[in-house]
Amino acid sequence: MFTKEVITWLFYLLPVIFIIIYYSRSKKEHKSSHKTFVEVTEAGMTEPASLHPVIDLAKCLGCGACVSACPEGKILGLIKGKAQLIHPTKCIGHGACKVACPFDAITLVFGTEKRGIDIPNVAENFETNIPGLFIAGELGGMGLIRNAIEQGKQAMDSIRKLKGIGKSKQLDVIIVGAGPAGFSASLSAKQHGLRAVTLEQDSLGGTVFNFPRGKVVMTAPVNLPIVGKVKIRETTKEALLKMWLAIEKKTQLKINYKEKMDDIKPTADGFEVVTNKKTYQTRAILLTIGRRGTPRKLGVSGEELPKVIYSLMDPAEFVDKHVLIVGGGDSALEAALSIADEAGTQVTISYRSESFSRAKQKNQDKIKEAVNKGNLKLILPSTVKIIDKDTVTLNVGDNEETIKNDGIIVCAGGILPTPFLKQIGIEVETKHGQV
Repeated sequence: MFTKEVITWLFYLLPVIFIIIYYSRSKKEHKSSHKTFVEVTEAGMTEPASLHPVIDLAKCLGCGACVSACPEGKILGLIKGKAQLIHPTKCIGHGACKVACPFDAITLVFGTEKRGIDIPNVAENFETNIPGLFIAGELGGMGLIRNAIEQGKQAMDSIRKLKGIGKSKQLDVIIVGAGPAGFSASLSAKQHGLRAVTLEQDSLGGTVFNFPRGKVVMTAPVNLPIVGKVKIRETTKEALLKMWLAIEKKTQLKINYKEKMDDIKPTADGFEVVTNKKTYQTRAILLTIGRRGTPRKLGVSGEELPKVIYSLMDPAEFVDKHVLIVGGGDSALEAALSIADEAGTQVTISYRSESFSRAKQKNQDKIKEAVNKGNLKLILPSTVKIIDKDTVTLNVGDNEETIKNDGIIVCAGGILPTPFLKQIGIEVETKHGQV
């Protein structure tokens, strides 16, 4: 049994112990967050891709609720007792941090002072300044899967209310893109009996399809038209796409794959949509094309061969093959490294410059290490001249070099949709840290 003196002593000591533990943990958190922040800053990864939090330090009391709420991992951290965005480029605009903050210290914004982000101006019903032309999902700044799905449904609800829907021989709506927003909108159009066509230049899933193999996709229960509530919280890219493919088959939803929209022209009662395969007449259009744009191509002979792709899906596909990676950014170096890790692969990088100055230092160091081990070969500076079935010919200075080749991954970035949007008359605003 404790004596009265011991109990009294413990009564005063326990709060001190708790305070010591609290400050010890806070110091550890500060050290870890500061280390991450410094590494990210030195690597030049300081600009968020899209929607992201800005913390009002005068309101923030450093409770850490926002840090714990973020489902994407160590994106926010506590430094000197205040919340801070320590890994900006990995923020996907989830918004859970803002909801979790009990002091209203967080605002979600687009762009920064250094890097503006072009966002199309859309009304609450997702209609642009061009009547009958709607935008939903990532293109409008909302890249989160759950919210994009919801926006696709809501945009289609708005389209259904347009004058002339279902009353003429032309299509009611053309949906451009089969990512989360486009897929949801297509199901909604089918559910309500609209005469709709969905165009997809690549594959089902849009941005999700281009995630690396096995990447965990953060989402939450959503209501899909026709299907109902889908209970998913954490899943892989493969599992999510498998589910969507099953839904596509079960609902008999028709999507025109490998059909790229080339132009949009207004007509007296709607629009004319020109693709690489056909011309359509439609009352309304819903753009859900994402922000990555169309992959930038090399413009050389043989680029149309099946062995040429523009993003890495699964490194295991290249086992026992000769692979050429074209590009010098982080996506190119990371693709090369992941393939080189697979047994039996032979990887070569072709880049127009003599160094990878645009890539993170960590990736550059890993490339040097892989080259020293003999896992990678660099041909710098060089450009692709001709692609053949079993070989590829490079321009190397004043000379040419032909190497054996089974696959080519072009990592040359994408042609962003902003110029096209402006060309057809859609108002676009450049956001510099604005809501």
